[in-house]
Amino acid sequence: MKAIRGATTFEIDCAEQIRGCVKELLDEIIKQNSVKMTDIIYILFSNTSDLHSFYPAKAAREAGYSNCALFSALEPEIDGALKKCIRVMLLINGDFSPKHVYLRGAKALRKDISGKYNIAIDGPAGSGKSTVCKKIAEKLDILCLDTGAMYRACALKCIEADADIQNAAEVSNALKSAKIEVKYENGCQRTLLNGIDVTDKIRTPQISMSASTVSAHPEVRSKMVELQRQIAKEHTCILDGRDIGSNVLPNAEFKFFLTAKAEVRAQRRSAELKQKGVNQAYESVLKEIIARDEQDRTRKTAPLIQAADAILIDNSDMNIEQTVEYILNKIQEKI
Repeated sequence: MKAIRGATTFEIDCAEQIRGCVKELLDEIIKQNSVKMTDIIYILFSNTSDLHSFYPAKAAREAGYSNCALFSALEPEIDGALKKCIRVMLLINGDFSPKHVYLRGAKALRKDISGKYNIAIDGPAGSGKSTVCKKIAEKLDILCLDTGAMYRACALKCIEADADIQNAAEVSNALKSAKIEVKYENGCQRTLLNGIDVTDKIRTPQISMSASTVSAHPEVRSKMVELQRQIAKEHTCILDGRDIGSNVLPNAEFKFFLTAKAEVRAQRRSAELKQKGVNQAYESVLKEIIARDEQDRTRKTAPLIQAADAILIDNSDMNIEQTVEYILNKIQEKI
């Protein structure tokens, strides 16, 4: 048995409109969840105190939903609550992933499923941002944009062009012929450089350090930020990086700053590299992590910084699953 939630709003308190809104909501729930009316066990309505003309439960019965138990309840008056709102919960026979439905003005109650929104996760290297983003994207069924991969692709192009990554002019010249694209295949991001998939090639320690240097150049950041903002404007997505919440998407609905002790992050990165067949001593990885932190924090253009309205999460003593659950709970709290 599954429970499906939903809500809608009405403009005028009259029987005709209540009937229409209730039917529209229930029909949409049935449609989106591909269930039969005969599978419905119970329908529970609640409505705000500004509805006086018609019982939602009676409207449901008149709309043909008469094979199950129906009940309407009056909600208490709460300051700041959405006005002229009808909420519903259906108990359904079956085993499926329920799709909750929010229509009209009630979409504001659940932006996570009713409209476009963005989640920004910033933090230093090795804090688990990319893995956390991927898992949250899977759970929320949204796009995961790995912004770091874009800068890594820029770094790869500079290395291939034998450009001095410290020299802004040489970096700019090398990137003139670089076309960086992001595509999604089976829910996974693939990064293309001039039409060639370089997703795996850009995950080496050399590229990691070079990307930090290359991304510090204003022209590079301007080009990548423009691409990131365009993607975020068109899609609901989660982005991770160093300055997503503070610079790239300052108006993102949800912001988090993920960090951990340098020693913990070095251990995680060492394990990740070993899994990929790259043997690098822990001491060496720790040294790179500390150097990367300093470089990211002190660069002049878009340095690593926690946005003022971002939630700080130190996951030194948390695993990935716990971190993901914590973030999802915080998102739900805000909704």
